[in-house]
Amino acid sequence: MNWPAERDLPEGRHRLLKEFVMTEIDRRPRRRRPRLAVLAAAVGLAAAAAVALPLMFGTPAYALNQRADGLIHITINEAKDPKKLQRDLRDMGANVVVDYIPRGKKCSPQPRSSHFLSPEEAPLSVFPSPEGAEPGFYIDPKVIGAGQTGVLEFSVSEQGGGVIAGIWAKVGEGPIADCELVDTTDAPLSH
Repeated sequence: MNWPAERDLPEGRHRLLKEFVMTEIDRRPRRRRPRLAVLAAAVGLAAAAAVALPLMFGTPAYALNQRADGLIHITINEAKDPKKLQRDLRDMGANVVVDYIPRGKKCSPQPRSSHFLSPEEAPLSVFPSPEGAEPGFYIDPKVIGAGQTGVLEFSVSEQGGGVIAGIWAKVGEGPIADCELVDTTDAPLSH
């Protein structure tokens, strides 16, 4: 079957297709993380040991892995602490800003940059994923040039027993406006 090239799809349609694909890939059941306060009281642990409980019993909020070719694999398990993810990505050489967009919200103002490069000019999000790739997102930090910043907006929400995950990834020139979450009835990553 011949699939249309990525550039033949309108941007909004391409984003929706990506969100659908990531939803289907990530339909595995989630373990609930025990509440830290209840666990500490039940086990009678000292305060110093309580800090390690989320790492022992829960899945980390995200995982990063940089491949030999420079691509960075991102797995989002829980939508929290986007600024830590941003710092960790910058430590790996990716000049990006990261925001999590909950269902029913979107980033404002739009656009966040005076000029976003097209996916053909700067394909920050690698789609389709490299052969043999694990579920998650791949970005290519090498496409971010001097005076440019990558913008990663993630949407992760639980629906109907599954997890819906999506990414909006672009490279902007000049300063990037902060994301102010505002109410919307559109998809979280609609631009």
